[in-house]
Amino acid sequence: MAIKTVFTTGEAAKICKVSQQTIIRCFDSGQLKGFRVPGSRFRRIPRDQLFAFMRDNGIPTDALESGKRKVLVVDDDKDLVELIVDVLERDGRFETRSVNNGFDAGMMVKEYRPDLIVLDVMLPDINGKEVCQKIRSDNSLEEVKIICISGMVEEDKIAELKIAGANDFLQKPFDSEKLIERMCNLLEVESFV
Repeated sequence: MAIKTVFTTGEAAKICKVSQQTIIRCFDSGQLKGFRVPGSRFRRIPRDQLFAFMRDNGIPTDALESGKRKVLVVDDDKDLVELIVDVLERDGRFETRSVNNGFDAGMMVKEYRPDLIVLDVMLPDINGKEVCQKIRSDNSLEEVKIICISGMVEEDKIAELKIAGANDFLQKPFDSEKLIERMCNLLEVESFV
């Protein structure tokens, strides 16, 4: 994978996990250096300027450095977590962390700032709907995608999860290729599957 040297405001926003408007405001105020495409309104940000902006504003630079999408796996089934993490790590496009309860998930989401969460609906200490609601109530996490997983498939429960903020749902057991395909769709990453 070639290293990208120039970013659009939308790409910079995804990397920094802020809105595109925030990036545009910082660009227009001079906080974020870049250039306009000649003859257009489009703004472009060189990699070194984006890196400096992230460093100066305390934004983790690992997403820019690795190019990998960050995934948090939350499930109390240790074997399933191990399988998902292994599949994602071998894929090469994802950096993963995992926890086995809702409390740790809440802490890890704040610290790790994942792009996507694979969330078991039935955790020992909290249900997936509550986790989705907590994540969605934090504006700084609005870009985080959530895929809920569960053995239960009651349509009304799935609808409740989506209302609470889940982006997608997969029934257990599921094929790992199906999970990667859904993740790629949500993260707008090209799928090899």
